[in-house]
Amino acid sequence: MERTGPPARFTGLLAALSAVLLAVGLAATAPSAAAADSDLARNGGFEAGLDGWSCTGGSGAAVSTPVHSGTSALRATPAGSDNAKCSQSVTVKPDSTYTLSAWVQGSYVYVGADGTGTTDVSTWTQSAAGWQQLTTTFKTGPSTTSVAVYTHGWYGTPAYYADDLTLVGPGGDPVALPATPTGLKTGTTTASSVVLSWTGSTGATGYNVYQGGTKVLSVTGTSATVTGLAASTAYSFQVAAANSAGESAKSAAVSATTTAGGPGGGLPAHALVGYLHSSFANGSGYTRMADVPDSWDVIDLAFGEPTSVTSGDIRFSLCPGGGTSRSSEAESGGECPNVESVAEFKAAIKAKQAAGKKVLISIGGQNGQVQLSTTAARDTFVSSVGKIIDEYGLDGLDIDFEGHSLSLNTGDTDFRNPTTPVIVNLISAVKTLKAKYGDRFVLTMAPETFFVQLGYQYYGSGPWGGQDPRAGAYLPVIHALRDDLTLLHVQDYNSGSIMGLDNQYHSMGGADFHIAMTDMLLAGFPVAGDQTKVFPGLRPDQVSIGLPASTQAGNGYTTPAEVTKALNCLTKKTDCGSYATHGTWPGLRGLMTWSINWDRFNNGEFSKNFDAYFGG
Repeated sequence: MERTGPPARFTGLLAALSAVLLAVGLAATAPSAAAADSDLARNGGFEAGLDGWSCTGGSGAAVSTPVHSGTSALRATPAGSDNAKCSQSVTVKPDSTYTLSAWVQGSYVYVGADGTGTTDVSTWTQSAAGWQQLTTTFKTGPSTTSVAVYTHGWYGTPAYYADDLTLVGPGGDPVALPATPTGLKTGTTTASSVVLSWTGSTGATGYNVYQGGTKVLSVTGTSATVTGLAASTAYSFQVAAANSAGESAKSAAVSATTTAGGPGGGLPAHALVGYLHSSFANGSGYTRMADVPDSWDVIDLAFGEPTSVTSGDIRFSLCPGGGTSRSSEAESGGECPNVESVAEFKAAIKAKQAAGKKVLISIGGQNGQVQLSTTAARDTFVSSVGKIIDEYGLDGLDIDFEGHSLSLNTGDTDFRNPTTPVIVNLISAVKTLKAKYGDRFVLTMAPETFFVQLGYQYYGSGPWGGQDPRAGAYLPVIHALRDDLTLLHVQDYNSGSIMGLDNQYHSMGGADFHIAMTDMLLAGFPVAGDQTKVFPGLRPDQVSIGLPASTQAGNGYTTPAEVTKALNCLTKKTDCGSYATHGTWPGLRGLMTWSINWDRFNNGEFSKNFDAYFGG
């Protein structure tokens, strides 16, 4: 018998019922996460600067060009062992899927997420000349409630750019602001720094330190060292806790007064330092000690030189009256027909000292390579330098080690604890001389930028070797002797372009270079981008700017107008151009020049500008 279907009216009813059941079933089984998915990244377009973001080594900045959309994007610059990682913590739900995306530009740019609870992810591009979108996905673990999303570049490569970063997925439970930190107290206080510590706050992922109401540091732990302070000055500090929800209220304030400054050598508040060609002559002509103009407060005798590179035996003698001259600072030779006698020279030194001037022996120079690679060389250095100081009745020592005098051995990676013999022995030798002559001993240094500020990017041969081992090699010497140091005047000349604290390269010859280089000395900086190894800033009375006195004196000549702009910016925070300094230092000690001879040759242009600015 043939089976027939249901009546038509029943078929219609069944179809209607099925549609209802299907709709109900779909509604019941459809994932609700899709409707709740949203972009969880905070300030992913960087329209609010770096709000919500933390960049290693101060490597990140918000820029107005290039941008993918809006008016701002991230530019981050790798430096040495710092890959310029910019990250933020985002609250998420356990066992949930997320899509991370960002538009990037540059070479070797990475986007990723850490702390997922499953497999951390990243994606990258080798080269993106224009904007390129990077996207990756991940699933959180069963107990994961926050992840860190990030971008970074690669070590030693140029700056990269990122914009419109998004993290799309279900939002986690709301995060409350962390509690206000308690127990803020001061620890060790020096002439230029104050150590702070406090009790941690529940829910905090980091802390912001405020000095006089201005944020000066961001740290992840419960202690910090504020550097770059002036001696004998009272400061007020507060700390606030932070997490992805924002920042807590600031703690109660604590006060601290820095200690008195180190040895000032009896110098005026603003001093003019110059090198006197004493042991050689060149195109600038020989200047007798008695003829040095009164503008010069510190007179460095150039140069005491070693009998051999590694002997440590330093000798000094006046330029011969008709002999062959020696070159220094890449200058050509000449004769010294008007050289005074040794007795006249010593008498003129005493007269300068009676007028309040300081006369030092400068060791090294371009041709005077000094490597104290053994303790025997160290001891010879101490005795021979002491003999020169005693014979001529000098006030102290200027260290002008250049070329290959200082370099770091492979594996010597911490400027606070150097292990390289030429570094350790030099520090020991200078400390011995300081102990011999006491508080009256004036100690100055004249390193090149390669040995100091370049240390912001590179230190020694680097964590994997292959870098120039001289990079930043003066930093351990300066740091170990900072309490004995009277003046540091880095040579802002004969220099390549150097990266400043704004992660931009600066070139010599204008105010901008001197502003950026001096700001680094006064503010301090992480060495090779390592935030755990921060070179503390020096006191402003310990810092002078080193410049050539004329176009003939060296590369990087700066006009008086540009020198004035640099001084205005650093001491008054005016005429700064596009560079934002990390402070204002009216106590900046002054200027140094190569050389007194070249300034006289140039009709005193350099010294006259100094006298006009600081009122003689």
